[in-house]
Amino acid sequence: MYTKQALHNLGISMGCLSATQKKQLDDEGYFIVENVLSAGEIGAMRDAFEQIHAAEAEEGGHEVHVEPGARRVSNIFNKTTAFDRCLAIPEVLAASAYTLGEIKLHGANLRDPVKGYGQQDLHVDVPKKFDGDWWVVNSMIMFDDMTLENGPTRIVPGSHHWAPINVPVVNIGDWEPEPLSPEDAARVPKDLGAPYPGELLVEAPAGSAIICNSSMWHSGTLKTGDAPRRMLHLTYTRRDLPQQLLQLDYLTPELYNRMGPEQRFLMEIEPPKSGDGILRQPKKDHKGWWN
Repeated sequence: MYTKQALHNLGISMGCLSATQKKQLDDEGYFIVENVLSAGEIGAMRDAFEQIHAAEAEEGGHEVHVEPGARRVSNIFNKTTAFDRCLAIPEVLAASAYTLGEIKLHGANLRDPVKGYGQQDLHVDVPKKFDGDWWVVNSMIMFDDMTLENGPTRIVPGSHHWAPINVPVVNIGDWEPEPLSPEDAARVPKDLGAPYPGELLVEAPAGSAIICNSSMWHSGTLKTGDAPRRMLHLTYTRRDLPQQLLQLDYLTPELYNRMGPEQRFLMEIEPPKSGDGILRQPKKDHKGWWN
């Protein structure tokens, strides 16, 4: 199977994106689509978030990252069926394939910053070797309104075409940064936490998806209000790159059996077969439930 075939079988094509959305993603690095979830789906996902986080508490997100100052949950599809709907949002899959080509699930992390936290320095999630060398698309699927009071994401539109900045060490891989051109060097601020010219604080209602090129400069901001800002960071990457959470390491029979062949392909949860070769950057021997 390949991505175009999988999406075709799921009823998804590039026609799911408007010309305006494609242009905004190309030029500015993001676009927002509202009403990708119904009120009932939002309610169910909020409830699942709270139930899982109550059970995991301070260990929430441990499979990927425990973050002081934020409530997190990872490995979500093995813990509940509540978020399966997010794997079928047409605009998320179409935008990921449009940007990356052959795609697979990268990560799926629930996050809600705590009041008084959430401020981050400007950064990009992944590096690139040249303009157009896109590695990851991040879709922030909102279960609550994102407002100016609850720590909105700040972005610098168009900055995905600039040099990578402040890349997390865990995502660097074998990338070696090139010396900055004078033009790129002039863009890098002395204070990565300070407001940046042309930045945008994103506001979006519950049920919307903020779909971003992960090479765009962005950061979290301080949460000053009490209202929750629960969201799912659903990321897709190219098939030649490693997943953030290697799904085979955590795969349960329940998840495998409820997914069709297209979703198994997109999640990369088929057991390795003889002749497949070595998986890139494996974390374990993948001695899962099927053995």
